[in-house]
Amino acid sequence: MDPRASLSTAPTTIAAVWRGGTTVALEPVPLPSPGPGELLVAVDLATVCGSDRHTVAGRRAAPCPSVLGHEAVGHVVAAGVGASAAVGDRVVWGVTVGCGRCDRCTGGRTAKCRRLRKVGHEPFDGAWQLSGSYAAHVLLPAGATVVPVPAALPDVLAAPAACATATVMAALEAAGPLAGARVLVCGAGMLGLTATAAAADRGAAAVLVTDVAPARLDLAGDFGATRTLRSDQTPPAVDVALEFSGATSAATTALGALDIGGRLVLAGAVTPVDTLPVDPEAIVRGWLTVTGVHNYEPRHLRQAVDYLTASREAWPWERLVAPAVPLDRVGALLTRPPQHEPRAAIAP
Repeated sequence: MDPRASLSTAPTTIAAVWRGGTTVALEPVPLPSPGPGELLVAVDLATVCGSDRHTVAGRRAAPCPSVLGHEAVGHVVAAGVGASAAVGDRVVWGVTVGCGRCDRCTGGRTAKCRRLRKVGHEPFDGAWQLSGSYAAHVLLPAGATVVPVPAALPDVLAAPAACATATVMAALEAAGPLAGARVLVCGAGMLGLTATAAAADRGAAAVLVTDVAPARLDLAGDFGATRTLRSDQTPPAVDVALEFSGATSAATTALGALDIGGRLVLAGAVTPVDTLPVDPEAIVRGWLTVTGVHNYEPRHLRQAVDYLTASREAWPWERLVAPAVPLDRVGALLTRPPQHEPRAAIAP
């Protein structure tokens, strides 16, 4: 029986619980009734973000045990009083849940809330048991960002909006206007390829993409890259550099490629990496800007859904997501080497 089929006949749901190392097991979980402002969402499709691979591999700290997963699309099956969506709505939801009251939230940095909670990053034995998307259901607390998804937008496009595409929207905002600009994109994964297409759509004069994998560079050409280079090659001068690989060597190359007044946006280093060497004189004399982006604000998720809807026919987005597999395969997806497609997918 589909554990999402009926709340009246299914008092439990199924979740893939990460219990440390490479251990991920399907476990029954009591199906909660949403409280005020909360939503219970049946997960239709989840995609596997690279940060979850880092967690399972031990490259970043995370609560354990937990239900991982923060890129997904689903439909609301129960809504608490005052919730932001109704039963039957097809939605995506943001990674971060801010308190809305601290100085960071009121100052426009809800993603860095002092009492931050995160989808797919909460302890399984805590108050928010069904926090992750590698499950048949996820419970979204009051204050979570929830965005409706148009019927014309397929699940394979909508799910990555919740992390990859929204993060790209935040990075592009930090980069400033791109019309007529020479843009360097470091890393041709999900974020890098999305940024490549978006930069082309925003009128960049040239979009140069670097990566260590030839197959990914080939794919970049289908997403608007005007030129590709291996990561060990020296790029020409650029106005904007977007670093998504997380490699310090790539960030160093990107910083060195900036022309006068250039901007470097760092978004890929979400695990500990080597220190980035910076020459203060070069920054001063070059009028350079270096900034970081981690997670995103609610507006960026809305922008992500709007952008994917508008560019639905412009780029071959479906090629970035592998065919979906059942929930019991999530452990293998989290531990296997990266595949040709930047995103694996799970259909609970």
